[in-house]
Amino acid sequence: MNEMKTRYRLTCRGIRGGMFYCVDKTTGKRTSLQTTDADEARQIVEAKNQAERQPVLNLQIAKAYLAGTDNGIATRSWQNALESLIATKEGANQHRWQVAARDKAFAPLLSRVIIETPGEVLLKVMQAGTVSTNVFLRRLHNFCVDMNWLPWPVVPKRQWPAVRFKEKRAITLAEHQRILAAEVNPERKALYQLCWHLGGSQGDIANLKGEDVDWKDSTVSFRRQKTGVPVVVHLGGEALNLFKDLPGEGVLFPYLSSVRANDRATEFRSRCRQLGIQGVMLHSYRYAWAERAKIVGYPERFAQEALGHNSKAVHRAYAKRALMKIPSLQEYEERAVANSVERAPTT
Repeated sequence: MNEMKTRYRLTCRGIRGGMFYCVDKTTGKRTSLQTTDADEARQIVEAKNQAERQPVLNLQIAKAYLAGTDNGIATRSWQNALESLIATKEGANQHRWQVAARDKAFAPLLSRVIIETPGEVLLKVMQAGTVSTNVFLRRLHNFCVDMNWLPWPVVPKRQWPAVRFKEKRAITLAEHQRILAAEVNPERKALYQLCWHLGGSQGDIANLKGEDVDWKDSTVSFRRQKTGVPVVVHLGGEALNLFKDLPGEGVLFPYLSSVRANDRATEFRSRCRQLGIQGVMLHSYRYAWAERAKIVGYPERFAQEALGHNSKAVHRAYAKRALMKIPSLQEYEERAVANSVERAPTT
């Protein structure tokens, strides 16, 4: 095999007083060994070749052992792993992975054999990509480790660059009202209103059907496209009135349910630019709902169910910008004294 051939060779130049040199056959670079002793020079060159050869030998030995339990270990590429991972996803999650797979930053990596990939290659991919590249590459790497296609992490957990998302904020009531006042398309206008009242993702709201509304119990129920988790939300008076103006059967938003999420987001951003509203997107309605819930003391477990979160940490991240009006301790102390007096037995 070519990779097993020696990289360095010995040469002597008489015009340099018999000094021996080491020639790198890969780059053609010649380096003085600072010796005129032939035996010493040979030992130095052999040591350099041995150092070069050992990692290759180790890899060949490792592949030979691993092939006993996985005959695809020597040829499986990152492209193969990515296709296998995508096949495990469904719906919106699968679409996100399909979009991520087209990231140009992944191109230098996908054709490489997984077991032969050095860590610096993954780091270069992350440097060439975006925050999304970092997130999806980390997941792909961990998938390969979990599947035993990598016997050890290529990049240790602590060496992955930190994921830093752009600052996101909630849409304010004033901004929401301005958008509604300027929106002439009734379908988009109704979508924004329901996003405000329900806090659902734009995809979940856009795909609601008339049959999802239970008029007797004043609820709307649906499954989150992202996770498949069922959600049942009790409707207030304003939200109920919105549903009364929408179709009682079939999809509520015939056009918006037929287009991509990116198209709905683009239309929303265009409206915001026209109004000079910056820093918000359709997803900002979810931040707004979470912050409103926290401000009024809405129980966190109910907010989690409404937003479809499985983790308290996720919900708290959504609501981290909410301003809480904290009552004084004195008020609570006085209230406690008053309650104790009321409960005291009379004689």
